[in-house]
Amino acid sequence: MQILNQLKIEELESKESFLEVLSDKYCRLILEAIMTSPKSAIEVSREKSIPLSTVYRRIQLLHDSKMIRTSGVITEEGKRLFLYKSKIKEINTSFHDGKIDVNIVFNKN
Repeated sequence: MQILNQLKIEELESKESFLEVLSDKYCRLILEAIMTSPKSAIEVSREKSIPLSTVYRRIQLLHDSKMIRTSGVITEEGKRLFLYKSKIKEINTSFHDGKIDVNIVFNKN
């Protein structure tokens, strides 16, 4: 059920997969770093004190889970630079009567 910029995840397998990604502290730190503005992996690594190789692995996981958006720019030196931004603004979960509810609020940009 989609309402404006919100999504309620209905499928149990999707809920479990989504929550598994969020259970990783590095994924959460990365999402926090790129919540309001796009950043490169190097910027995230420095800001959150996460090894760069770990940032790249978790970015791939977040990308595969459709939680982040990737864009690219060309630097003044002519190199490609990828920027990452969270598609997610807020996540609400609840557990009642043996059932897990997961609701996502998306970033507007």
